[in-house]
Parts: sequence; structure tokens; C-alpha cells
Amino acid sequence: MKTHRHLRWVLLLTLLFTTLALAAPLTEQQKIDALIHSVEVLPGAQFIRNGSVHDGKAAAEHLQMKRHYAGSRIKTADDFIECCASRSSFSGLPYQIRFANGQTVNADVFFRAELKRIEASSAQAPPPFAPSPLVPPH
Repeated sequence: MKTHRHLRWVLLLTLLFTTLALAAPLTEQQKIDALIHSVEVLPGAQFIRNGSVHDGKAAAEHLQMKRHYAGSRIKTADDFIECCASRSSFSGLPYQIRFANGQTVNADVFFRAELKRIEASSAQAPPPFAPSPLVPPH
């Protein structure tokens, strides 16, 4: 009898902690990962850097590299957008994203909209990597 009661408490606590873990807000590093992934999987989009056009995979690799070199200077997703994902540290020119329909926006605009979407959805579920509402229809 005592063993069953103990087992019930263990199961109840396990369920409670699992639920809390699933509902935990994303860390800043998870938000940054989600931002990088969002450009990597953006259908038909191009990442424009210093006048050169790159696909999502190359954009994600470049942003990961910049994140790595920025090191401890990047503490938040906002830091990442400002220091790594907005402009070239070489030329100072803004990065741009050209969507499949030809519309072009500065990358900081895209990433800030993505961050808002990620933060809003993280309270409900793990971060979805669907295209941002900023992405215009084809």
C-alpha cells in the first residue's frame, strides 16, 4: 500500500516536471538557433550580403560563423540581430532577404519579426520553424 502511494507521487511529480519543462520559455541561445534556422528554411528566399546572393543554407552557415566569432558579446537574440544578422561587419552594408515573390526587405526587419513570432509561440510549444508571417504569399 505504501509502495503504491509512493509510486503515485513519483508519477505525479514526473508528469508535473515534464509539463513544466515543455512549457519553459526558450533560452536566448535557442531563440538565436531558431532565427538562424528560419532563414535556412525560408522557401525560395535569397540572402543578399555585400551585393552577393546566397541561398538559405549559405546564409545560415555565415550567420553561425559570425555568431561564433562574436562569442560572449552575443548574450541575447536582440544582440545577435544587431551584431550578426543585420549588416556586414566588413562593408557596413545592410543584409537583405529577397523572398520567392521578389520582395526584398532588410534582414533586421525580417529577423525582428521572426523573433516576435518565435517568442509568442514559445510559450505554447517548442519553436516552430514555419515561414514568418512577414513572408508574402507566392
